[in-house]
Amino acid sequence: MDESLANIRHERSKKDFPALKLEDGEYVEFAFSRAKICYLLIWGCVAGVAVLITALFMFLFMTQPEINTMGNNFLAFLVITIIAFAFIAGLIATKVFSCNKLFITNRRAIQFIMVSPVVTSKNVIDLSSIEDASFRQTSIIQKLFKIGTLRLSTVGDETTYTLQYVEVIGGDELNSITKLIRSNKNTKKDEDKEEA
Repeated sequence: MDESLANIRHERSKKDFPALKLEDGEYVEFAFSRAKICYLLIWGCVAGVAVLITALFMFLFMTQPEINTMGNNFLAFLVITIIAFAFIAGLIATKVFSCNKLFITNRRAIQFIMVSPVVTSKNVIDLSSIEDASFRQTSIIQKLFKIGTLRLSTVGDETTYTLQYVEVIGGDELNSITKLIRSNKNTKKDEDKEEA
């Protein structure tokens, strides 16, 4: 690639992805995040809990007319509390879900993983250390919602970097990632030969 174009892409990537702390001449080729449909599923569950709890409250209110005002107030408080907890759980799930990303630069794969608001990790590996890149769909639901798992396997210690619930990756993207990996391996081999 032309050096001036590489510098432009480097500056653009630094501006677009400041958290990556890119090296000189490094730029982002691919940025993968989780599919947007999953947010709909998260908030659909929150809405389902809210509707179910409200319906249960209405059922109790209508079938138990002997419950006094204090009992009704307690039930209403309980319903509001459960709905509030469901809403907070939805916010936390959305935050955790959105923070899981995988970036593939022209030199490295950088993965941000968040399991909970307090458990996070950042994994970085040179592309020359990656043995295999694959994309899998393992269920009818994944086919239906057009999501799957992107997987990068390393040489040696068999570390696997995965990002689940990614939108379907086409063959062209996977081929481009494979070419990047091959190109980095060839560059590393050439550098090793020059050092020897």
